[in-house]
Amino acid sequence: MVLTHNLFECYTSEMSNYSVSTDKSRLNIDVIYSFLTTSYWAKGIPRSIVEKCIEHSLCFGVFRGDEQVGFARVISDYSTYAYLADVFILEQHRGRGLSKLLMKEIMAHPHLQGLRRFQLMTKDAHELYRQFGFTESKIPDRLMEIARPDIYDQL
Repeated sequence: MVLTHNLFECYTSEMSNYSVSTDKSRLNIDVIYSFLTTSYWAKGIPRSIVEKCIEHSLCFGVFRGDEQVGFARVISDYSTYAYLADVFILEQHRGRGLSKLLMKEIMAHPHLQGLRRFQLMTKDAHELYRQFGFTESKIPDRLMEIARPDIYDQL
C-alpha cells in the first residue's frame, strides 16, 4: 500500500488495482448522484444538493484506474466532531475488501485524528463499522434530531 500526501490535503492509497483518494477533482458526480438518488438514505436527492454536500465535505473516492467505484464523505470541524455519510461501493465491486480499505483510509486521515466524537447512521452495515471502533450509542437518551426522511419529495 502506497500513501501519498500533497499540499492540497489530498492523498491516495493503493491496493491491487484500486485506490482511495481525497482529490475532489477525480470524483465522478454522475456516479455519486446515480447511487445516492436510489439509496435508502437519500432516495430522490436532487443533484444540486449532492454537489453542495461534496463541496462542503471531506470526500473519499474509491477508484479502479479512473473509474469511480465507491465513495464516502465526512462532515467535520476537524477538531472535536465528525459525521460519516454516504458510504457506498458499487455492487459489481463488492466482496473485494474495498469497504474495509475505504474505512481504513477514513479512520487514518490526519485531519480526523483525536476527535471527541465520530458518528454515523446505518441500517445494515453495523459489522463493518464495528471493525473500526464504532458502537451503538451509549447515550441514546441524549441524542436528538430533526428528521425529515421525505424532504426530497417536497423539492
